[in-house]
Amino acid sequence: MPTKSQVHIDRALTNISVAYIQSADSFVAHQVFPVVGVQKQSDRYFKYNRDDWFRDEAEERGPATESAGGDYDIDNTPNYFCKKYAYHKDVTDEDRTNTDTPLNADQDATEFVTGKLLLKKEVQWANTYFKAGVWGTDVIGVAGVPGPGEVKQWNDPASTPIQDFSKYKTDMAGLTGQRPNILVLGAQVYEALKNHNDILDRIRYTQKGIVTAELLATLFDVERVVIAWAVKNSAAKGAAESNSFILGKGALLAYSAPRPALKTATAGYTFAWTGLKGANAYGGNIGRIEMPWLGAGTERIEGEMAYDMKVVATDLGTYFASCVA
Repeated sequence: MPTKSQVHIDRALTNISVAYIQSADSFVAHQVFPVVGVQKQSDRYFKYNRDDWFRDEAEERGPATESAGGDYDIDNTPNYFCKKYAYHKDVTDEDRTNTDTPLNADQDATEFVTGKLLLKKEVQWANTYFKAGVWGTDVIGVAGVPGPGEVKQWNDPASTPIQDFSKYKTDMAGLTGQRPNILVLGAQVYEALKNHNDILDRIRYTQKGIVTAELLATLFDVERVVIAWAVKNSAAKGAAESNSFILGKGALLAYSAPRPALKTATAGYTFAWTGLKGANAYGGNIGRIEMPWLGAGTERIEGEMAYDMKVVATDLGTYFASCVA
């Protein structure tokens, strides 16, 4: 907890305060896969078998004869369970009384709690989707000559990121009938790509002349490129700070449905428990709880989120590990 001397400063400037608050845009967990609002904490969902839909079985029909026919199978075993995650910060009456402008104890506590929940969700997103062994295709970046399932790391001028993405995009489309439409890049991977000579040559005569996420999306022929900028401190409180990007030096090429829908393929879903009292579209809420036994006027700012992240179709994702050195 901040001490009184930390929140009350003699002659504090009212137009500035210093806070390392990560922008919501830095987190990718809410940007990549569709969010499915659910009324129950747990349930099942259905998955159609791809091979039944891609088999060529229609036949020529003669006069007064039966048509060719068939059926498809459905897997009803996939399920979700929305776990609850929560965090709080207590705000005392002394905090409010002794806090100078521009500090606001209640607003600061709300932002602090919200940031903790976003950070938790981002870490879980990375552990669920952004690693080897999850998707149907894993590719690894190497410093030497790449072999099968490998690419030369994209910080190397001799690498070929445009051709690499083209190959694996075509491979996915040929297997699934879906062209990948989203590319998630770790921050260091993005920086390497935006300075790669092959990419700079392609955009040399564009209007902007500088590489942006939007330009990369056009260049790689996907709808969106999402950059993961969120940072996590892995050190315990009181220890020396140890910050690093949560998503690291990887990339995920995937097909993400525009919205949740029946009979629609997608690499992943986030099931958000919107049926929980007070929950928003992401299964979260922020509440204020009176805590008089901790002192008159003390209130707890508490946030919670209830969700489950699921890999729905492994063949609709390709993960690139160690993309840069």
